[in-house]
Amino acid sequence: MPAIKLATLRPLLLTTALAVAGVGACSGQNAANAQTPLATPATTPAPELVAGLPDFTRLVDQVGPAVVSVQAEIGGRVQAAQARRTPQMPEDGEEGDEQIPEFFRRFFGPGMTPMPGMPGMPGARPRGTSLGTGFIISADGYLLTNHHVVDGADTVRIKLSDRREFTAKVVGSDPQSDVALLKIDAKGLPVMRIGNSDALKPGQWVVAIGSPFGLDHSVTAGIVSAVGRANPGADQRYVPFIQTDVAINRGNSGGPLLDTRGQVVGINSQIFSNSGGYMGVSFAIPIDVAMNAVQQLKATGKVTRGQLGVQIQGMDRDAAGALGLPDANGALVATIEPGSAAERAGLQRQDVIRSVNGQRVYESSDLPPIIGAMAPGSRVTLEVIRDGKPRTLIATLGALDESVAAAGGETGGGQKPAAPAQANPLGIIGQELTAQQRSGMGLQPKEGVLIARVEGPAAREAGLQRGDVVLAVGRHDVGSVDALNAQLRAVGADKPVMLLVRRGGGTRYVTVTPVER
Repeated sequence: MPAIKLATLRPLLLTTALAVAGVGACSGQNAANAQTPLATPATTPAPELVAGLPDFTRLVDQVGPAVVSVQAEIGGRVQAAQARRTPQMPEDGEEGDEQIPEFFRRFFGPGMTPMPGMPGMPGARPRGTSLGTGFIISADGYLLTNHHVVDGADTVRIKLSDRREFTAKVVGSDPQSDVALLKIDAKGLPVMRIGNSDALKPGQWVVAIGSPFGLDHSVTAGIVSAVGRANPGADQRYVPFIQTDVAINRGNSGGPLLDTRGQVVGINSQIFSNSGGYMGVSFAIPIDVAMNAVQQLKATGKVTRGQLGVQIQGMDRDAAGALGLPDANGALVATIEPGSAAERAGLQRQDVIRSVNGQRVYESSDLPPIIGAMAPGSRVTLEVIRDGKPRTLIATLGALDESVAAAGGETGGGQKPAAPAQANPLGIIGQELTAQQRSGMGLQPKEGVLIARVEGPAAREAGLQRGDVVLAVGRHDVGSVDALNAQLRAVGADKPVMLLVRRGGGTRYVTVTPVER
């Protein structure tokens, strides 16, 4: 049969087949309608088929009215000088978005670029509208949100769950804790109950209510993943964050993190993300930290913190071995500020702080939140290890100075010739510092020795490098090449040694462990 006839037949055959099928289908449907009635809603509830799963409907019904949406108008007072110094960060999805640091992105509404306004990050905030969340803590109109939601805002508007809107006054705001206290002119408001974040444990259920992307009163739930997390991405060393897997996105900032009793235990603040969206790692400010800030903001408009006056660093296996300790718990004291509470209490370099008022210090990051939570003038009991032996010291805390002066300096010419190779067992070739170099680094006369070369394998493996300045060998200060060599020879080549090293603006101990042969 010619192809053209086959092509003509196909639609005819198909049409016939469909017609026959349609007749059969209609006939079958009519028969079914005649025999079986359509399903109708049940008069009694069906039995629960899945039991034991959490149901948060009662919780949300009770606490939801105390959650508010926050809209901050930003840009009227942005300083032009700051804007010129800081390039505008690209919007999400724009070319260059990969340049934005991935750690701890903030949650603003669409069109906002959060990073320049982060605590600890320089630069002016962009113009636009910042969308966030908050919650009411008193019936007469006090409420909480994040500092970064209202930072630099000219106008802050609050929308309640009953759709009423108010203009809020910023009573006070604290960048370090990322907490802002607001006030609206209203009475008889629903209030969020304050819980105890210290009682939180990993594995417990928690709930978040907020306005992700402007979607008011969105509810998400998850569990506590960890507590006491340090923040490596922003300068908030006084906040021991609560880590959860609760879905959090831009617009959730400042919203409550709730326990199963409906009590607020944290303020949602940050996420870890490669994309800017939720990836399963969310962070909240403990409500205990937040309320400490709130009480001070309400009373004085600012937050003060205790200060011990030490520069600390983490411990590791090598440092523990060099100090003769059985484990690497604690905070190692690297430097002590002159005239500080630490100096008056008798703390020394290479002391390892193991507890404060009986509260254990496992990591160096544990110490700042403990000290910062106390008021200046507080007396604290420090348990330290010195020369392998425990000691108890009493310190009266000073007041934290929020300004941080960065010390540093360039290494110029005019140095004395470097010492001959292998003048000490570690193969560190020292060089005298000039008076100009010491002044540029903020060092005293006869303080520190410049490293000209590193020839020993153990010193290279420890990370020492040309340009480092050795301030001390153990607790012994060194101010000349001869003193450095003498101290290193006294230690020997077969024992680990801790060197106090200045690099750039930072000072820390470096443990040099002998290389096994």
